Parts: sequence; structure tokens; C-alpha cells
Amino acid sequence: MAQKLIDKLQTPKAIKWFWILLASPVALILLLLLLIGIGVFGKLPTFEELENPKSNLATEIYSEDGKMIGSFFVQNRSYCDYDELSPSLVAALVSTEDMRFYSHSGIDFISLARVAVRTIALAQFGQGGGSTISQQLAKNLYPRDTAAYNNPISKGSKLVISKLKEWITAVMLERNYTKEEIIAMYLNTVEYGSNAYGIKSAARTFFNKLPSELNAEESAMLVGVVNKPTRYSPVQNPDRALARRNLVIARMKQQGYIDRHQRDSLQALPIDLDYHPVSHNEGTATYFREMLRMVMTAKRPTRNQFLNEWDYDQAVKQWDTNPLYGWCVKNVKSDGTPYNLYRDGLKIYTTINATMQEYAEDALVAHMSKEIQPTMDRQVRATKRLFNDIGKDEIDRIMRNAMRQTDRYRALKNDGASDEEIMSEFKKPVKMKVFSYKGERDTTMSPYDSILYHKQILRASFMAIDPSTGYVKAYVGGPNYRYFKYDMAKQGKRQVGSTIKPFIYTFAIAHLGYDPCTLVPNLPVTIETDNGTIWQPKEAGRVEYTGELKPLWWGLANSRNNYSAWIMKQARQPQAVADYIHKMGIKSYIDPVYSLCLGTPDFSLFELVGAYGTFANRGVFTDPIFVTRIEDRNGNVLATFAPALQDAISEQTAFTMLGMMKNVVTSGTAGRLRWMYGFKADMAGKTGTSQKNSDAWFMGVTPKIVAGAWVGGEDRSVHLNGAGDGARVALPIFAGFMKKIYGDPSLGVSESDLFPVPVGAVVYQCNEEKGTATAVPREEDEFFD
Repeated sequence: MAQKLIDKLQTPKAIKWFWILLASPVALILLLLLLIGIGVFGKLPTFEELENPKSNLATEIYSEDGKMIGSFFVQNRSYCDYDELSPSLVAALVSTEDMRFYSHSGIDFISLARVAVRTIALAQFGQGGGSTISQQLAKNLYPRDTAAYNNPISKGSKLVISKLKEWITAVMLERNYTKEEIIAMYLNTVEYGSNAYGIKSAARTFFNKLPSELNAEESAMLVGVVNKPTRYSPVQNPDRALARRNLVIARMKQQGYIDRHQRDSLQALPIDLDYHPVSHNEGTATYFREMLRMVMTAKRPTRNQFLNEWDYDQAVKQWDTNPLYGWCVKNVKSDGTPYNLYRDGLKIYTTINATMQEYAEDALVAHMSKEIQPTMDRQVRATKRLFNDIGKDEIDRIMRNAMRQTDRYRALKNDGASDEEIMSEFKKPVKMKVFSYKGERDTTMSPYDSILYHKQILRASFMAIDPSTGYVKAYVGGPNYRYFKYDMAKQGKRQVGSTIKPFIYTFAIAHLGYDPCTLVPNLPVTIETDNGTIWQPKEAGRVEYTGELKPLWWGLANSRNNYSAWIMKQARQPQAVADYIHKMGIKSYIDPVYSLCLGTPDFSLFELVGAYGTFANRGVFTDPIFVTRIEDRNGNVLATFAPALQDAISEQTAFTMLGMMKNVVTSGTAGRLRWMYGFKADMAGKTGTSQKNSDAWFMGVTPKIVAGAWVGGEDRSVHLNGAGDGARVALPIFAGFMKKIYGDPSLGVSESDLFPVPVGAVVYQCNEEKGTATAVPREEDEFFD
């Protein structure tokens, strides 16, 4: 019987069917490969697509000193070349993912046979698919699409087709790229967890290093985590991550990249992270990065965005003439589509100095946390009142507006909740995190109370520029971007108080023919306005009107309102003064009324610092600039930027005004820069305080740095009732910043720096009894010292 069966199987017909059955799978695969190749099951990537694979590359932001200070991304992915990888990283990858990588041409048939035998014959279904690095790269670049199929047969068929497509694409990759390029592309493509895509982002996130700086154990951990980023996360699952890392190290030993002693030593080490997860809310220059994003993606302004025609016209002019504004909207790629800040892998080189930025952030937080916020907290506890100078109806309006800005309110409103129901929800205590200068704090309070709590936190902003170039060196829009996203450096505008006075005095010198020695009676000033009303400004604090003649420089140094009003009375034309201030760099609307001389207009810190730079830059206004060039992912320069210049005032006028503002420091309202902080530098400045201490300002001018600070509440009715002037509240931020700057020789800024003296400059020596000014050589007399 058995012999008959054997004889039957040996007949020509049986042998024929045997070979047909044996060859059928091969023939079917070859047929499928042919059909896939001609596009029956969808197109394969073209050569152009292989050359430029579509992947979301993060836009990187660099400081002027070459440090990456942030990025914009959908996936936090940065690109690096093979020569930027450490050898241990390559060894770990090849050992773990594709040990025959250098000997195959995209498909490892030995691995496929091993997987087939173990999966089919031995039913070991955890063997994986035997994919090479090239196949995995193909899958990452051109993902499988099987999600639309619920039927197992349809889904399985689609999976087979996708797998064969990956084979063909892998071979195409091997033909078009070197092995080194494929390794780099793979490491740039895969996800590592913690929102890090690509090896450059992963190395920075987990170890704060460049890929070239990774050692063997760090490389092994990153290669290991790729398999399952969450399961092997060193942050979420450190034990699993350690075991996985040690498995990779063992495979490096098996492939001969390390010896037994190295393996044992490396496996004994713990995972030592320097964890820096990338977030738009964290890191260096958070407010600056958001301001940069808003500027580059801005659409052309529309009239309904502005309260008045002036501000609208200025915004349109800026958008039309400044190439950085709306850059992503105005410029297109070779395929005709606009640049995408989140996907196109741009490199933006800014003027920010990373060290100065750190000093600015530290100075602001230190002063606010140690002095200003404790004072505000004590005031609220003592008075049992947060809002000042307003009634209950206005407080209710403020709180309703604040509630409407929250996600909670919007969600409740979308669910159809009434105003009463919404208020009830806002009054229910819940667990939450709140801001504190000592770190984020877990607490339980109602959302309504959390709004009040955060409104009690006073806000602050700071900005510094190089006056000779207009380069923005440091930019801080608030105390903490996660909790207070509104930018009070450029976006927000507040009453500027007495910081407007140097512009008023500049007008008096340049257009009215006065000089610092011009004597003015120390008396109240009364002005009849065009509509017949009488205006007489009051002084801040208690002052004595002695009637004594005092020079103009004394009026500025002591920030006397009657002296500014006297100049306006002589000018007779508030519009002319407003136009002059605009010429010096202020772009915001200025209501042309006499009271503008007291600082009633609202300016941003950004424009105020830029305008003050005119004094230090020989009378030339340099529009602040914060980007120097933009490159594409391959390093090709797409755009360069230069500051816009405008002759605003003469060199002599600028020099004279610097001398007058020096006296604000040596013998005026900013005197604490000398007697408290001990600065001996050539330094000018001006304090400013708006009505009822709602806004505190200080503008500091040095030969190489012009900087400004603002402090105030989110709402003007939230303020210090006493000791809230610019000298005590804002000036210390500038002082703390400059202490650090002068203490760091690497920045090239020194206390010995001097303001340049114009050729033939007139230096005034005042005879207060006669009210005369004498021009003397600069070397013979220090201005008013």
C-alpha cells in the first residue's frame, strides 16, 4: 500500500503538481511585485519624492551666539547628517535592528526565512517581520494604510501589498542612497517618545546633548526606546528602559562592537538622564518665541483689529515694508505653497543673546518674587481688597471677561449652560495647579478664586537692545509664559508716565531753542486748551512750589510735571510734539492734547526701548530687529534682514539729552542706581509712573545696552497703593540685569564704556543765577556732575 502511494507520487503528473505548488507562492509574489511596480495597487514614491521625503521637520530658532533656544513643530523633529552621529549610536542601531545591514541590498532574505520558519513551522508569533533598516525607513516615510479595512481578509491582503511596496521602496532607497545616508535618514525619522522625533531632538530631550556627543550607554537607550517609545520610556518606565538598554548593549557585544568587559561595565551603569522635554510653554525666551511666531505668520492687518485709524495705518505700513512681518504668508516654496513654520524645518537666526536672555529672565523673576509680589500679597491681606479705585459693577465686569477667556467657560457655553449655571460651576472647588514663584503649586480652589489668585500676581516685562544695530538682545514678556501668555513687551500697551518726558525735553531743545540751563520758575502751570477749558497738572507726591528759578535739567532729573507742562505751553501745538515723538520711533497713536507731556498715551515697551535707543545712537532711530536670516532645512539662505534707519534728531541734541538723563541717575529719581547698586558706569535713564501706580517704568541707557522694564497688574485697578513708583518697582530689574552683564566679560560690555562725543560737541555749564549756558570743551567739564 505504502509502495503504491510512493509510486503514485513519483508519476510525472504528481511531480508536475508538486513543482507547481512549490513555485506558486514565488510566482504570486513576483506577479504582485510586477503589478505593484507598474502602479496597479497605487503609485510608488518617485525619485523626486525619495530625494525629498515628506516629513514634519521642526523649525529651529537660534540665538546670535549659536545656541538653539526653541523650535516650532507638529512633531519635534530636527535633521542631522551621518557625520553628526556618534559611532556608538550607529553600532547600537545596526546591532539591534539589522545585523546584516552592510551586506544586503534592502531585503534580508536570511531573516525572512528565519521568521517564516519560526512563525509558520514553530508557531512563534513574536518574531517580528524580519524588516531591515531600509524597510523600516520605507514604512516610516510612506506609512501603511490598513485602518480602513475591518474585514480580516481585506486587511491582511492590504498588509501584504503594503509589505511588498516596502520591499520595492527599500531597494529603491538602497540604490539611491549610501548605507550611511540610510542610517541617518532612519534615525532622523523615528519617534523616541516625550514628543521627540529624530535623533537630534531625542538626544537634546533626554541627555541635553548633540547626537555626536552620545556615549555607548546613551546610544543604546535611545536605540532601544524606538521599538516602543512608551513601554521603554526612561521617564515613565525606567525599569523596562534599563532592561531594554542592556539588551541593546548585549547585542553590541554579540556583533563585536564592544568586548565582554565593556558590556559588563556598561550594563552596570544606571540610566543618567538630563531630561529637557520640549514645550512651547517652557525653556528659554518663551515670550520671544511666541512673538516671533506671531510676526512671521501674521496676515495683512484689517481695520476691525484696531481702535483707531492711526494704529491701523501703522500696522499696515509695517506689514508692507518690513519683510519679516507675515514672512510665511508672503513667501512660497518651489512648489508654490507657503512656508509652514511647523513642518518645513526652517532655521531662524535671531539677535537674541542666550546669556543676556538668561540674565534678563533671572533679574525679572528675582525682583518680582523677592520684593514686589510679597509686597502686593501683604497689601491684599491687610486691605482685604484686590481691586482699587473701582466699584462692584466694574469688578464684576472684569471677572466676567476673565471667565469668558477660559476653556472651562467655552465648554460650558457650548453645552448650553446658562449664565447662572456657569457661575455655579465656577464657584465649585476643584483640584488644580496654580502659579507661584516657588514653583507650580497643587491646591484645591474654585475656578473663580483661581482667577482672582492669578490677577493678584503682578506682571512685568523687560527688553534690551544694542542701540548701534537695533538688535534685540533680551526679551521677556512676563513672569511665566505657561500661566500668563499675554506678552507685555510688544503686544501689551500701557500708559508710559514720565518716561515720555525725555521726548518732550528733546522737542524743547531742538525746536524751541532752549538748552539744559534755561531757567524756569518752579510754579504751577496753567494752560487754556483749544476748547476753552483750563488744564493745570498736579505733581506726583508732595512737592513745594517755591517760585525759585530752576534750570530745565533740574526739572527732568526730578521728573517735575510743571516743567513738562511749561514746555508744552511754550510749544502751543500738541500735534507738533506728538509728530516729533513719532519721528523718534514711537508708532502708537498719541492723542494731541497738552496732557500727553505727563505720559497719558499708551506705548509698548518694545517701541519705547527702540525710541530711547535714538539717544545712544547719535540721534539715529534704529527700528529694533530680532531676526538676521532664515535658512531652509539644507542650509540655503532664504532671507536676510537689516534694520531700518531714520535720522530723528541731530547728534548734538542726542548728546545734550544724554547729559540731561545722566543727571536723572546722578542726582534725580534714578539715583539709587548710584547709591544703592553702586554703578559707576556712564549711564543715563528715566523713571516713569502712571496715575495711582498702575504702571511702573524704568528706561536705562548705556553706551552698548539700552533696556527698559515695566511692572503692573493685568488690570490697572490692581496696583500697589504705596511705594509703587518706577524707581522702586521697575528700576531694580534693570539694575539686576546690568549687574550680571557687567560681571560677565565675555559679553563685551563694561562699566568703563563711554558714550561717543560728537565732533565739536557743545557741553553746557550752567550759571543758574544768570540763567546762561556756556559751551566748554568736553574734557574740561563733566556734564553737570
